Amino acid sequence: MKTLLVLAPLAAATLLLFHACGGSADARQKEIQNLGSDTMLEVAGALAEAYHTAHPEMIISVSGGGSGVGISNLISGDVDIANSSRSLKPKEIEEAKKHGHTPVEHKIGYDGIAIYVHKDNPLPSITMEQLKELFGDGGKLVSWKQLGVDLGADSDKVILGSRQNNSGTYEYFREAVLGGDKGRFKQECNNLNGSKDVVDFCAKTRSAIGYSGIAYATDQVRVVPVMKQAGGAAVLPAVETVLDGSYAISRPLFMFTNGEPVDQIKQYLDWIKSDAGQAVLQRKGYIPLRKV
Repeated sequence: MKTLLVLAPLAAATLLLFHACGGSADARQKEIQNLGSDTMLEVAGALAEAYHTAHPEMIISVSGGGSGVGISNLISGDVDIANSSRSLKPKEIEEAKKHGHTPVEHKIGYDGIAIYVHKDNPLPSITMEQLKELFGDGGKLVSWKQLGVDLGADSDKVILGSRQNNSGTYEYFREAVLGGDKGRFKQECNNLNGSKDVVDFCAKTRSAIGYSGIAYATDQVRVVPVMKQAGGAAVLPAVETVLDGSYAISRPLFMFTNGEPVDQIKQYLDWIKSDAGQAVLQRKGYIPLRKV
């Protein structure tokens, strides 16, 4: 009897997928270790599950921890595929070479970084400059009244939900919104462990605003349309707006391998990029490489 088990041990969110019979894995099975981005964790798990269904001889273990964790493990040679919501840094490529590895980038889809507020917050839209003034060190926006929103005196102070600095989402938001490597977040930011944590924080905190992947949206939060500049079009993250570039805060999602993939790793990555794999991304709320 074929059984698919989903386990979540310890504090880090982990999905371990395997085919079992009588409680033990088939000796003919092969394993792919896939580790990294929390933004990509849900879709990586869904891809692994769908691939396992089509290829039950494959074991695919999927773990989160952040893009930096995945890349670090790739550099040391301890993982087959590193998930990352950002590109490799030059120093990471150099470090990989010192370990005798040559990382190869595989773009598997896109993500729209959504701006989340509490479901009762009526903020109609927000500009890129306002986001910089909210989250950036030295920014002057600190209250909802400054944004034209009246949440009452007890909730007027803006509470910021951010990610930890090992997150690719943190890195990309800093680059796209705060002005690159020189950009700094306000010390008042609440640095949260995962993509889901940011959304949960905004759902529970009436005066909060945060950023996270669009796939993590729930009915307990609102996604705020973003304007590239004041007076421009207010745009929500969606397949069409990310693919046509009209949404301001979107980025590619990557899987990295050490060297060009071969055998089962190549077959898995080829499947992810196929219409079947891309349809899984879209069903999970991520943006595929193309419309499927």
